[in-house]
Amino acid sequence: MEKWRIKIVHLVYFGFILSLVVFMSIGCGCGSSSDDGGGGGSSTGSVYPRFAYVANRGQDLVLIYAVDSDGRLHYQNRIDTGDYPLSMTVDPSGSFAYVANYLDDNISQYIIETDGSLTAMTPVTVATGDAPIFVTLDRSGSYVYAVNASGDSISQFIINVDGTLTPMAIATVATGDNPFSMAIDSSGSYAYVANLADDNISQYTIGTDGSLSPMTPATVPAGDGSHFITVDPSGSYVYVTNRHDNNISQYTIGADGTLTAMSTATVVAGDQAWAVTVDPSGSYVYVANYRDENVSQYTIGVDGSLTL
Repeated sequence: MEKWRIKIVHLVYFGFILSLVVFMSIGCGCGSSSDDGGGGGSSTGSVYPRFAYVANRGQDLVLIYAVDSDGRLHYQNRIDTGDYPLSMTVDPSGSFAYVANYLDDNISQYIIETDGSLTAMTPVTVATGDAPIFVTLDRSGSYVYAVNASGDSISQFIINVDGTLTPMAIATVATGDNPFSMAIDSSGSYAYVANLADDNISQYTIGTDGSLSPMTPATVPAGDGSHFITVDPSGSYVYVTNRHDNNISQYTIGADGTLTAMSTATVVAGDQAWAVTVDPSGSYVYVANYRDENVSQYTIGVDGSLTL
């Protein structure tokens, strides 16, 4: 499958909101007074408790913002990435950051300094499969996974003590056709991948060494254009946007990690339901609708089902 730049342009508008901005808790006396793209004024010496990072695919860089106590963003700096960065993740300790470069077929790896700035590691990048569109890591911060959209695979890496990535002994595992996004449950035992062209979800167990193994069955059906996938904080439910069906598929996670569609298998969303996220309390779900230019909002019932 060829890499598709035009489709990715559509992704990133809402990807910034739901998947590409990464927050972390660090105290810092930041020295920038610039406000390039951020909200509110930033004064030299202000102390910010958090930082945000945005992968900018059009300029091949990451924008770095400080986040003040009321949530406003204050531009701090930027750093170069590879070609067409589409996804970014930060390890749980807030020490390392990784960026998937879609057209370079690699991951840029960075050290996060105490002031929130990024410093490229040595080596600067590690190779992935063809067209890494999404990058994430396990809950322990020990392993990194890159979803390769054109390679129909996941590249899997070990995070070394210094933050650099090393491919696992089995460097890639197969997915369905055109995998788009990936989610890992809160226990760190199971992983799920939305396959855009196959209209299904690949499901895996995560071994003690971080490697992925397909479950039985290896996939479960989703809707047309299964796009973005997320797991609720309790690790009990999975939600997937189906961008061509304009709805969300909803599942329960079994004791063995396999997914079962809920009795109401889908709930309506807006036109081209794009990305989905769950709030940290596990009470609410939000879906970005690309063509409607709005956000659908849901409550999560006691059985995990969504209600507008």
